[in-house]
Amino acid sequence: MGLFSFIKGAGKKLFGKKEAAPAPSAAPTPTLTKTDLLREEVERLGIQVDGLNVEMSEMVTISGETETNADREKVILAMGNIDCIGCVEDNITVRNPEPEATFHVVEAGDSLSMISKKVYGDPMKYNAIFEANRPMLEHPDKIYPGQTLRIPPLA
Repeated sequence: MGLFSFIKGAGKKLFGKKEAAPAPSAAPTPTLTKTDLLREEVERLGIQVDGLNVEMSEMVTISGETETNADREKVILAMGNIDCIGCVEDNITVRNPEPEATFHVVEAGDSLSMISKKVYGDPMKYNAIFEANRPMLEHPDKIYPGQTLRIPPLA
């Protein structure tokens, strides 16, 4: 539990997508709120959170219950790595806590192997970082400056 800061101008563009105007005969579609869109993003990623509650004002506040710290941290990152979000307040309860990961903000020129060499002393352990950030990462080469990644402790 706590506050997590993110780079507000970096991340997935989830809000403010312009859609084509509906046909005149089409029924109007309900407009989703930002909190609805954030909840849908967590569902789309398949992160398991019981009773997920999302509130948004100056920051995003999340609560609910997860099985592991990994799922808790993934929810935090799923919210924080969205453009226009600069702070996430975490009130998620974890049923089976394990050691927490650290977070790393990607800088220009970073790769997962460079980050792995910096934190683990071995560039070949990059896959541990990649797997710790799935499903948010689809490929090890698709990271961007300003993105925050989970860096799990090695077993």
